[in-house]
Order: sequence, then C-alpha cells, then structure tokens
Amino acid sequence: MFSSIAPLTRLNPFYAPHFQLIQDGVRKRAEPAEAPTTRRSLAAASAAEEYSCEYGSLKFYALCGVGGVLSCGLTHTAVVPLDLVKCRMQVDPQKYKSIFNGFSVTVKEDGVRGLAKGWAPTFIGYSMQGLCKFGFYEVFKILYGNMLGEENAYLWRTSLYLAASASAEFFADIALAPMEAAKVRIQTQPGYANTLRQAVPKMFGEEGIWAFYKGVAPLWMRQIPYTMMKFACFERTVEALYKYVVPKPRSECTKGEQLVVTFIAGYIAGVFCAIVSHPADSVVSVLNKEKGSSASQVLKRLGFRGVWKGLFARIIMIGTLTALQWFIYDSVKVYFRLPRPPPPEMPESLKKKLGLTE
Repeated sequence: MFSSIAPLTRLNPFYAPHFQLIQDGVRKRAEPAEAPTTRRSLAAASAAEEYSCEYGSLKFYALCGVGGVLSCGLTHTAVVPLDLVKCRMQVDPQKYKSIFNGFSVTVKEDGVRGLAKGWAPTFIGYSMQGLCKFGFYEVFKILYGNMLGEENAYLWRTSLYLAASASAEFFADIALAPMEAAKVRIQTQPGYANTLRQAVPKMFGEEGIWAFYKGVAPLWMRQIPYTMMKFACFERTVEALYKYVVPKPRSECTKGEQLVVTFIAGYIAGVFCAIVSHPADSVVSVLNKEKGSSASQVLKRLGFRGVWKGLFARIIMIGTLTALQWFIYDSVKVYFRLPRPPPPEMPESLKKKLGLTE
C-alpha cells in the first residue's frame, strides 16, 4: 500500500520532499527531489504503473475537460425546472411570488412539459462551460503553482485556487454566454420561442451577434465570484475534513469514502457560491429578457432588495448542483484512473525555516 502512496505524493504540486512514511513499523524518510527531470521521470513511472496518464499531461487535461462536460452539463439540465421558476421569479416577481407558486403557475399555463423549457441551450451551454471551467482550472492551478514554487504554493494555496479558478471561468463564460442568452429568452418570455432552433435565428435577426454576448460581462460578474468560491472553498473544505473530521488519512480511505467527502465539501461550497453570485444572476436574467437595457440600468431599477429575489431557490439549486458536480467530476477521475493528488502538506523545507522540526 505504501509503495502506491509515495509516488502519489510526488505527483502532488505541493509535494513535501521529505515525506515521512512508516512501513513495517520503521519510520523512513523519502529521498528529496533531486531535480525537475528526476521528478518528471518519477511521475512518468508512477503513471505507467498506476494511472492512465501523467499528471499535467495533455491527456490529463482533456479527460478533466470531459469530467467538466459531464458534471456541469448533466447537473444543470437536471435542475432546469427549478432554474426556470427561479428566472421567472427574478424577472416577474408580481406573477411568480414564491417557488411553489411559480411551479403552480407554470404548470397551469404550460403544462408539465413547460417545466422543461430551455433544456437544450442549458445542456449545450453548460457542457461547454464545464469543459473550460474544470479543464482550464487544472491547467492554471499547475501553471501558477509552478510559478510560485513549492513553498509559496503551499503558503498561498487559497490565493492559488482563487486565481486559477477566476482565470478558467473567464474563458468558460465566453463559451456559455450564447446559450445562456437563448435559455433565458425561452424561459422568461412566453410566446417568444419554445425551442433553441426557434430562438437562435429570431435573436440574431433582432439584435445580431450582440444578442448572444451582451450578457457576458454580467456573466463574469456572476460566475467568476461563484467559481472562485466554488473551487477555493471546496479545496480548503476537503483539506479541513480530512484534517479534523475524517478519522483516518485520505490514503487509507476507500474510493467510495473519498467521494463522500467530495460530495459534502461540494455542498458546503455550493451554499456560499449561491450567496456571492445571486445579485449578478438576477441582473443577467432581467438583462437577457429585455432588449436595449444595460447591466447598470437593470441593477439600478432592481435595487438592493430586488437583486436578492429567488435566493432561497438558488441556494437549494446551487448547493445540490455544486455537490453533484464535484461528485461526478471526481468519479470521472476515478473511472479514468487519473492522478488525484491528496490535500497539500507543508513542505519539510518550510517546516525547517519555521522551526517546526527538530
């Protein structure tokens, strides 16, 4: 068992070079990393023995992107009915007064099938977003971690998670914006269009290409804080759960137990995500419904109380959705046998500098 743990720790971008192991009752000190070339060869050897690819390879990033497509595309499509009611509460609070009232009015007017309006742009848009969000997050996390160096990457790991996730989401929202605009039109403007094939040519005919990208700035306002919270909170929550809650080290947990920890950490992160991103989400919903409005005009008209309409529905939706996304994403990594570095540990060299070792 320990022979499989040591290579795993070396694949960790926050790898502590003097990692302590206890094997057969004898405490052993792993050899320090000799050079980047040696480290890469160790990673390659371990990948050949245990993993389907090397950590940080193109195949690794591509399969992480596949995990993002499945985690975001499937989960967002599954909660389309709740998302539809939430959007309608934001753009027409007089008609849709609460979650239950919103469902009741929607079913009464459009039937049960009406709750599925917007599923196609949701699936396509959020699949593209997931591809960029998770794929680029892994890219930027490794890139920025290497730029900082091992010790600084550990000390500034929360900032590392925030910077990597913000960078990834910038590109993810550009991929999402066209389908998000079409989804909101379908869901919030009765009679405008019932399908994606009807909505796209109609939107293009009215406003040109701008119709699909006018919401990208509010999307950044909504999604970048959301994603920064989603990744940083998740990473630190996982670290805290293994340190203070889980009664045994991660290396001794089964894959199933690790996925349970992933789900719990994902739900905790999701609650905070919903709160920090909700005001911008309200602006996006109204902006995509109305022609000729700007984000600042919508924000001014909604006011402080108006931007928090539908928050409870969003907390339920985003909490569950974020937990499932992380669960699916981690499950995909397990299925494809991708390297999954454990929570970071303080490098031995840093412990010596801080006087934490004898």
